[in-house]
Amino acid sequence: MAMRLLDVAFPTASKELVVDLLRSFPEIEITLSACENGAYELRALAPADSIQSVVDALQSRFTGVEGWRIAILPVEASMQSEPVEDETPRKKSSGVSLREEIYQDVSTGAALNSNFIILTMLSAVVAAFGINTDNIAVVIGAMVIAPLLGPLLAFSFGSALGDLNLMVGAGRTALVGLAIGFLTALALSVVIGVNMQSGELVSRSVVGFDTIVLALASGAAAALSIVTGLSGALVGVMVAVALLPPSVAIALFLGAGEFTMAARAVFLLAINVVSINLASQFVFFAKGIRPRTWLEQRSAKQSRRLNFAVWGGSLVALTVLILATTPY
Repeated sequence: MAMRLLDVAFPTASKELVVDLLRSFPEIEITLSACENGAYELRALAPADSIQSVVDALQSRFTGVEGWRIAILPVEASMQSEPVEDETPRKKSSGVSLREEIYQDVSTGAALNSNFIILTMLSAVVAAFGINTDNIAVVIGAMVIAPLLGPLLAFSFGSALGDLNLMVGAGRTALVGLAIGFLTALALSVVIGVNMQSGELVSRSVVGFDTIVLALASGAAAALSIVTGLSGALVGVMVAVALLPPSVAIALFLGAGEFTMAARAVFLLAINVVSINLASQFVFFAKGIRPRTWLEQRSAKQSRRLNFAVWGGSLVALTVLILATTPY
């Protein structure tokens, strides 16, 4: 069973309240010690599927209290004496990471900093050369190193929590990343020219219903890998539903004066962005990602409804456009 180690520091006045609260969770093992500054430190070993309730209860108890801190650490392994036989069936773990852990992961991926900018530029250069030379291995390498999936997942997670600041920051990072990839590839198209015989380039102008299905499935897989802590699976998602190659293809098509094909590449990029957001928001909702307080939950509910309406409407519009432009 996955475990978490909870380290809680709090003022002396809150000692009895904290101990009583944690005793209401019988599955948690706790140890209490006094600190030199007069405060107390409590350590609790808890099952991963219980930790969210414990953290929420502690934060509620500490509302208005100064001088407290909560740290959550993953436990690689734990050893104990042989357990007594218990006939009570255990509740199966939901396999969902702690909300605060997910928040830390997605907010880090949505940060607009020098590393993000440099990595986006480098991946755009790799993608442009790979697409232009029809080298699929190079294109896949560009997909893996491009950091554009992180901001979209952060935007969806912010919507699930009703966190406007996270949504705005993630949206800004995503737009800047796409712009950097586009401008880098546009500059390269002038220097190296555009190979219109490249199958990798031409394929970025082909859009069908399979594109939507792939993007929805990949967006759901990306969100699920974040929620369950299996971030290594994101590498496959980055390859399956890449955002940078369509942006680079748009620039290359424009550099070659192929405006119709550039518009089709824009279409492909739009489908990927919309589908990733819609599918990932559904996964966050289905996995019970919610804010802690009732007021925040009400705000998040409005945010989810608005975003589901916007992205769902956009997907319907794109589907209709596919129907209208697909020859029979």
